[in-house]
Formats: sequence, C-alpha cells, structure tokens
Amino acid sequence: MNHNRKVWTLIVGLLMSVGLLLPSQAKANEAEEGGLDVTAMIFDHIGDSYYWHLFDINEETQVSMPLPVLVYSSESGFHCFMSSRFHHGHESYDGLKIAHEGEPYAGKIVEQVGGEWVRPTLDLSITKNVAGLIITSILLVWMILFCARWYKNKDEKHPAPKGFVGTIEMLVSYVYNDVIKPNIPKNTGRYAPYLLTAFFFIFFNNLCGLIPGSANLTGNIAITVTLALFTFVTTNIFGTGAYWSEIFWNKELPAWLRPIMAVIEFIGLFTKPFSLTIRLFANILAGHCALLGVLSVIFLTAISMPGVGNGAMSFVSILLGIFLDCLELLVAFIQAFVFTMLSSIYIGLSQAEHHHH
Repeated sequence: MNHNRKVWTLIVGLLMSVGLLLPSQAKANEAEEGGLDVTAMIFDHIGDSYYWHLFDINEETQVSMPLPVLVYSSESGFHCFMSSRFHHGHESYDGLKIAHEGEPYAGKIVEQVGGEWVRPTLDLSITKNVAGLIITSILLVWMILFCARWYKNKDEKHPAPKGFVGTIEMLVSYVYNDVIKPNIPKNTGRYAPYLLTAFFFIFFNNLCGLIPGSANLTGNIAITVTLALFTFVTTNIFGTGAYWSEIFWNKELPAWLRPIMAVIEFIGLFTKPFSLTIRLFANILAGHCALLGVLSVIFLTAISMPGVGNGAMSFVSILLGIFLDCLELLVAFIQAFVFTMLSSIYIGLSQAEHHHH
C-alpha cells in the first residue's frame, strides 16, 4: 500500500511539474493568432534575465520577481535600483534600459552614449542565475551541515542513518570509494573535498533546474566554464614534476617524437577543461530544450489540428514530457558523475611519479 502511494505521488508530482512547465495562457493566445515563436519561448525560459519570471496570468499580466540592478558607468557613475523600474524591458530608467531582441546586446542593460546604446563599464547586477546560484548554494551547504550534524556524538557502533541522511551517506561513500579513490590512489584526502563538492553542486543544481520557474544554472556555459577551470587549476597547479616531464619531454619516447608529443600534450591541457565545459552545458541545455519543445506541440496544434487532433497530440505530448522529465532525473546524476569521474582522472594523472629502473 505504501509502495503504491509513493508511485502515485511520483506520478502526480511529475504531472504537476509538466503542467507548470507548459507555456502560459498568453502563449496559447499567441498560438491561436499564429504568432507563437517556439525558439524565443524556449530561450526565454532557459535564459538569464534581470527579473525572475514565474508565470503569466494573461497577455497583460506577468508575475515576476524584480532583482537588484547594480551598474557602474564611466559616463553617469553608479546606478542601484530594482529591475521593476524597467517594466520588463519596455521602458528606460535613469538613462539605462534592457536591449530588445534584434538590438545590439539583446537582453543586456545598455546606456546611451553619443547617440548609441552601449554596455556600461561594469555590470554587477543580481540576475536570475546569480540569485539562483546564491539560493541553491545556501540550501546545499545547509543540507550537508544538517547531515554532518547527525554524526555528532555518534561512534561506529551506532546504527547507520536512514532516510535523507542515509541517502547522502550512500552517495558520498559511492563517489569517494568507487570514483575518487581508484583514480587518485595517493593524496586522496587532499582532492576528495573538492571533487565531492563538485559532484553535489552539479547534482543538486541539475535537480533544481527541473523545478518549474527555477534558474537554469548547469545549462549556463558561464557556470560550467567556472567548474571546468577549478579542475584545470587543481590539476596543473598541484601537478608533480613527473607529470610536467611527461608532457614536455617524455623520456620513454624516441627523441624525434618528443617535440611533437609536447605540442599535442600542451594542447591537451586545454581540451580537457573544454570537454568538461561543453559536455555538462550541452547535455543539460539540450534536455531542457527538448522538454519545452515537446510541450510546445500542444499549442502549435491548437490551430492546425483543432478538436480531437489537438487533444490526441496533447496527450502524446504530456506522456513524452513525463518520459523526458524522468530521463532528466537520470541525466542529472549521470552528468554529475561523469564530471567528477573525469576530473578525478585528470587530477590522478597529474600525480604521476618518476619511474625508477
């Protein structure tokens, strides 16, 4: 009975998730008028912005949360105000505005200098992704500290934790024993904190990205570049002498081949973080685009296939949406696992030692 209740709870949750991910009534009206731009709608949902859009009630009423705008201009000095002053980008305020589609720097804050709209000198605004990053980071730290508190004043004879704490312990043990330790057999404790942090950060933000209205953090290339740079710096700053020797002058190779391999290995230093960046970014972004694209079929067929045709396509679209939602739950874990595994492999290779014959 409890098992059936959990299954039905999961199904209802997925249906609610898919339903909330559907375009708003305003989008339905656009479809009826033949003006629904699916590409613009998808990128509006997954892109960054200066306000946190939640949902639309109708074409005129949008429910969104304004965010702080912090801008410095060499022409007009500092500006600090809430993004609600822009009224969703339709008006300028204090000499600034959000550029419209088709204009230079579309979606970014610009100012008018010499008759042209240009970017300010410095833009430190709290955008949707920045706000989402702050919120998820705080939640993640709180969750880990909550789990760590459970172990306080407990010894090895105490029964293993259950529920949420037990799940976190299982993930930590799995990643540490089956991913990190085999790839970094020496100095494991030095790099495990970073790799575990990277795993849980990516996994948690992947899951949060599935919540309707949330920020698309791991589908933002700026976030994935930063994560890849952490691995790049950790790998090369703490690399051993033998590691660098193998890159630039591998004595196990013929003398004529060493310069060629040195160039190839040097290029490889930068292709590794590039692959980490693109793999995570592309997979998460593609998953969100596919889900939103499938759900858009409901409104695209509202005119071309009214009545039974639209109802049948809506049913199929929702089923595919639920399937993609479940698939993204799996991808959320796989991408965190792959990033952590590859990072541990790169770091482990940088711990090479000289061979003594």
